[in-house]
Parts: sequence; C-alpha cells; structure tokens
Amino acid sequence: MHIARKRFGQNFLTDPYFINACISAIHPVADDLMVEIGPGLGALTNPLLAALKHLHVVEIDRDIVARWNAKFPPERLTVHAGDALIFDFGSLGNGLRVVGNLPYNISTPLLFHLVTCIQQVKDMHFMLQKEVVERMVADPATSEYGRLSVMLQHRFTMEMLFIVPGDAFQPPPKVESAFIRMTPLPAPSPPVQDEALFQNVVATAFSQRRKMLRNTLADLLSPKDFDAIGINPTLRAETLSVVDFATITNHISNRKTAS
Repeated sequence: MHIARKRFGQNFLTDPYFINACISAIHPVADDLMVEIGPGLGALTNPLLAALKHLHVVEIDRDIVARWNAKFPPERLTVHAGDALIFDFGSLGNGLRVVGNLPYNISTPLLFHLVTCIQQVKDMHFMLQKEVVERMVADPATSEYGRLSVMLQHRFTMEMLFIVPGDAFQPPPKVESAFIRMTPLPAPSPPVQDEALFQNVVATAFSQRRKMLRNTLADLLSPKDFDAIGINPTLRAETLSVVDFATITNHISNRKTAS
C-alpha cells in the first residue's frame, strides 16, 4: 500500500463519480498524444490507458515510477521519472494533450512552465485547488484577479468544468478542488510585440496590489505615457483587462523603437 507523501503534495482521487466526470471531460481518443502529470495510483491513468494506444506520464515519486514500469510495457506506457517543473513537455511532439491531478504546492509554477511549450499543446485538463482555478478564470476588478489571471487568459480559453469536494480524495485535502479545461488560443490575444516585456509589465503592476499604477509602473510609464494610452494612472492593476496590459506593453515597445 502506498502512503501519500506530503512533500509531493499527493492527494489521490478515489471517488468513481468524479473519476468518470474527468475522463468524460477529457474525452480521450485512441491515437491522442497525451501526457499525464502525476499518475499516482492510477485513478485517471487506468481509464486513459483503456482508451488510448499509448500514454506518457511524468512522475517524481520513485516508488510509483517502479509500480507503473512493472505494470505496463513501454509501448503502452512511457514513464518519465522526474520533476514536472523541469520536464521538457515540448519534446513529446505536437498536438499534445496534457492532463493531471496537479499537486497544490507546485500548481502555479507548473502552469507557467507549461506555457513555454504552448505551441505544441492541443489542450490541457487539470484538477487544481478551487481557489487557484478561480484565480485563473477571474474577471478584472475582482479579488481573485491577478497576475495568474492575466498571463493565462492572454494565451488560453479556460473553462471551470466542475467542483470536486475534499472527500473525493485520499487523504482528503482541507480545500475544495475544481476541474478545468485550457485550450490554447491560435495567437496571444490581443497580440503583443514583446512577450518578455508583457510578463514584466504584468508582474510589476501586481507586485504591490494596493498601489496605483502611477506608483507601480513609475519606472515604465510617465504621466504623458498614461495620457497617450488613455489609462487612468490612479487605477490599480486589478482593474485592468488583458487588453489594457497589452496596450501598455505595446506602447512601451513602440516608444523604445522610436527612440
């Protein structure tokens, strides 16, 4: 019997109803190129393998790695032993479908890591802490809206599909979870001229949520710049839309080019 390990954030989905709901939402097709992050004891892995010709999994727990390697041959299941935070998902190919019950303790950095291979991703389905999902899909001017909201909504269409109670897991977490579908946009929306600058603008604006833009973005925008782009400098970052952040980024980029 495997004992869940806190350091890996292991909470294993065990409720048959929610397992079936996840598989139905993912809708695996035999020839899909799919990778599961953290197969654990197989709540999703086994039904996925029943539908797929082949499945990739990424697992950091050596005991679980050994268990899956012993259970299935590599032509059915390829086990990538290691940390998903540094795994090169892009190396698996194009049209990649990514699924998983993500550990709460690494979910946000893992989502940002997956953005780096977005060009090769078809879709992603994840079980995450409900609070994280609410931040991902949040609208501007809400308490949940922040850097994670902007960065992901810039690149994905996202749907929170259903909520999962703690007692659907073993051991049961103290919080609710939610299952989300993330579908990459054909291109960043709206387009920005400098993605690295966009990331910097968003991170800087949200670095001190309670401060006005004229303070948080003082090193990037002058009063004349705010006038030029038509954004009130007394607003706070949480009131800006993804379009607003793109407008700010492109203005700074154009100003640099002109100078």
